[in-house]
Amino acid sequence: MVSAATSTQRLNARWRASLPSLQGLLPVNKDCFAPDIVAGITLAALGIPQVMGYTKIIGTPVITGLYTLFLPVLVFAFFGSSRHLVVSADSATAAMVAAALASLSFTAYTPRYSELTSLIGLVAGAILLLARILRLGFLADFLSRTVLVGFLSGVGAQVAVGQLHEMLGIEKGGHGFFRQLLFTFNHLGETRESSLLIALTVLAVIIGFEHFAPRFPGALLAVIGFTAASAHFHWGEKGVEVVGNVPSGLPHLVVPHITYSDVMMVLPISVSCFIVIIAQSAATSRAYALRYRDRFNQDVDLVGLSFANAAAAFSSTFVVNGSPTQTAVVDTAGGRSQWSHLTTAAVVLVVLLFFTRPLSFLPNAVLAAIVFLIGIKLVDYHGLARIRRTMPNEFALALVTTATVVIFGVEQGIILAVVLSLLLHVWHSYRPMSGVIVHDAADHWRLDDPIPGKMAEPGLVIFWFGAGLFYANVGLFAEQALKLVHQSPSPVRWLVIDATAITGLDFSAGLSLAELQRDLANAGVVLALIVVKIRHHGFLERMGLIELIGAHRIFESRQACMEAYRSECSCK
Repeated sequence: MVSAATSTQRLNARWRASLPSLQGLLPVNKDCFAPDIVAGITLAALGIPQVMGYTKIIGTPVITGLYTLFLPVLVFAFFGSSRHLVVSADSATAAMVAAALASLSFTAYTPRYSELTSLIGLVAGAILLLARILRLGFLADFLSRTVLVGFLSGVGAQVAVGQLHEMLGIEKGGHGFFRQLLFTFNHLGETRESSLLIALTVLAVIIGFEHFAPRFPGALLAVIGFTAASAHFHWGEKGVEVVGNVPSGLPHLVVPHITYSDVMMVLPISVSCFIVIIAQSAATSRAYALRYRDRFNQDVDLVGLSFANAAAAFSSTFVVNGSPTQTAVVDTAGGRSQWSHLTTAAVVLVVLLFFTRPLSFLPNAVLAAIVFLIGIKLVDYHGLARIRRTMPNEFALALVTTATVVIFGVEQGIILAVVLSLLLHVWHSYRPMSGVIVHDAADHWRLDDPIPGKMAEPGLVIFWFGAGLFYANVGLFAEQALKLVHQSPSPVRWLVIDATAITGLDFSAGLSLAELQRDLANAGVVLALIVVKIRHHGFLERMGLIELIGAHRIFESRQACMEAYRSECSCK
């Protein structure tokens, strides 16, 4: 009898082989279909206020936020591989685009500005597709979680401060985090009590429901309640700023106006968005795939993300991204496939066709309060505290990234995040763990600190190096190896390099091994190698190292090396 789980796995494999573009939808799990529908409705209830709020960050009409929950969601559901990832508007990429266009002196909420936000989505989509063609999905692994936490925390601080003027009902002023904060502080006397009261009430409603009824969409209740109150009491005519006219119907499919100069102008911010998209989307997809033992293909997801951004651009909205928060909403509500997201798109379609007019009465302070909370939640206090507790050096990198985003801007922050991630990778490879292998009386091997005098047997030192050897760390490797020989309190006869963890070798590593052999030979010490990976043998031969060291000094195991050492020493 074949188990139900095995049958499901085989069915999944057949679907992936025949229809790889529908991995998020097929095969349909009948037991999960009803929960998927409920989760999709929940995502719509919680997501609609959020994506409307993101338009306050990026500076486009409110309707464009709803558009991100329609065509982009549909497209990724069909072309992505992740069964869990929600692709829609995202606060990080929205803040990045807004900061970049503001630095280019474009005015928000103008047709030209909206056109450029769509073009950025189209160019980012093209870069994602190029990354798929070149199989560059692995780049997602090079943005470390440490600097990503710092980056998103900085974005959160910027987003939160950027909404204070709307919550207080005062004029927006100042460019950059500190100037905005200073301008708002200097104009506190102009605060409109109505806007402040609305914002505080919205915050109280959302936070209250999050604590006492976390599954209930408090943000949606606030939107509906204040929209109804505004329409009934005509707040728009009494000095309360409201959203204003919101067009109904489906988004108009248009190709963004493309010129070479415009593409070159938005290329830097599009590349920055591309980096955040692949890093954030891959991390989210991988986390949920591991949780539910699903498979996801980063290269297939690149196609889905590319087409989703193209769909966003053609439907006159802005760049979209894999959203960790919205994905968590679906997961918490019981959704286990992209059928949840198709349900969300269906709900948004109904809203676009029949319920956009009421949105025109929505006070701006409501959306500002929603976005303010989103910004506050992006500041990952728990993540930063955990990094500080476990890896103090990496905590400093996270703080530097946060400070860069806050002081200089989001685009500069993502550039620094990438650079710091690469430097962190190089640092770990540059100064890897190392040690000596010791052999106790119970015939057990263990790794110990690389302290001169610690030996596997009298006169036999087995040196373990915890990374591939390349030009940057060969100096450290040779220094530690020679130290174990020359500073040993008792004579060393053999120095054995345990190559278990040496995954790669370059030309500099070959030269360093040759020099080490000559230095040891001059000191009367034998150099031997153990557990050398088969793929390295050709390299060692081309570098002349097998002849120099001797084929009889290269062993397949520690035990074989020990036996050869004992045999040779007993003959002397």
